[in-house]
Amino acid sequence: MLKRAFAAFAVVAVLGLAGSPAVSQQPKDIRWGTPPVGTAGHKALVVLSSILDKEMPQYRISVLPTPGAITTIKGYATGEYDGMYGSDLGFHELATDTNRFKGFKSKVTRQPMQSFWSNTIEVSLAVHARNKDKYKKWADLAGKRIFTGPLPFDVRAQIERGLAALNVKFTYVQIDLAAAGSQLESGAIDAMMIYTGGESSPPPWLAEASLAADWAALNPSPEEIAELKKKNFAVIEVSPTVFKRDVHVDKVVEMPFYYGFHVGFETMPADDVYKLLKIVEAHAPELAKTDPTFSQIAKDMPGFQKRGVESSADLVPIHPGLAKYMREKGVWDKKWDSKVAAM
Repeated sequence: MLKRAFAAFAVVAVLGLAGSPAVSQQPKDIRWGTPPVGTAGHKALVVLSSILDKEMPQYRISVLPTPGAITTIKGYATGEYDGMYGSDLGFHELATDTNRFKGFKSKVTRQPMQSFWSNTIEVSLAVHARNKDKYKKWADLAGKRIFTGPLPFDVRAQIERGLAALNVKFTYVQIDLAAAGSQLESGAIDAMMIYTGGESSPPPWLAEASLAADWAALNPSPEEIAELKKKNFAVIEVSPTVFKRDVHVDKVVEMPFYYGFHVGFETMPADDVYKLLKIVEAHAPELAKTDPTFSQIAKDMPGFQKRGVESSADLVPIHPGLAKYMREKGVWDKKWDSKVAAM
């Protein structure tokens, strides 16, 4: 009899504990994929998650480095990750079943979508400073050994798209990011990819490469720039001062594309994505001060969301939380109404 009483008490205690606020309000873990440590995307999510963890205590973000941003889209689509670092370039390949997503459609268990556009990444090329008079334009790299970035990287895909548009054929050399500078210094490679985030922040690995080699930015010629624009590539000029070293040119010409930290319904409902965007907007100056990659949203958060959506509206659905935010801010276009994901 006594044993049965204790057993009954134990059951009631467990049930009571399960329903208590301490247990029921445990934060939801979000496994958010990023590119590797040392990249702009990884650094940006570390900075962003520190604010979101405080402002949205119902969630707890784990920053998970992967081989590249493309891996995070695939991981989200197959349920491995709850959040991704997705670009318009990656979404294009996903939607068209091409390049790095060729044959992937059959593996998709949930549809990636766009929910927060955070920054652009801008890509270009560099050669060793000792060769800056030898290479004057991108076409001069024809047949040369180039490290365009790790195979999964979107920046590699973007710079190679640009070279292909100019019909510049080269030999790809696969090396670790940590070895890029030393390989350029030794002459093992003739050129390497360089990039910035938000037109203002180079990735940490490039700072390390700068310690190993004196590199010079290699800009496309005016004729090459015109050809790139003709083939619908955006081309911008970035101040060399953002690299915090002498890059041996008075401007750096780069090709930008859009990136964002995206989630779907399974991770956050519409109201929470809307709240996330409002939190980011309120903390945008702080984010940009800590990591200049966020400088674009600090200048114009609503306008940047509009430009990001314009880049991918025909590629992946729009999270209704993002749509709600954009409508409130007056940057929504009714032509996107049919693009909003249905919950």
